[in-house]
Amino acid sequence: MNMKDKQQTAVEWFANESWQLKVQLDNQEISVDEYVVFYVRLLYKAKEMEKEHIKSAFNIGELMANDYFYGNDDCAENYYKETYEGGNK
Repeated sequence: MNMKDKQQTAVEWFANESWQLKVQLDNQEISVDEYVVFYVRLLYKAKEMEKEHIKSAFNIGELMANDYFYGNDDCAENYYKETYEGGNK
């Protein structure tokens, strides 16, 4: 796989995007208030990206174990909630 084909993790994406945002702040292209709002949006997007990655990995694992669960988003969603949200949401 060449580097062009490599996908970014949510952490890598967040690091790159937040760095670009910091540069905009340092160059006075955005205000401190805008920086805070954009930073929080980036954080929430990165968390959602990671959640989708976890669900996808779960589905792949289930496929290997049992074809029935492949693509069953309810099952993956339940796994994510139980594992990362304490099963409360």
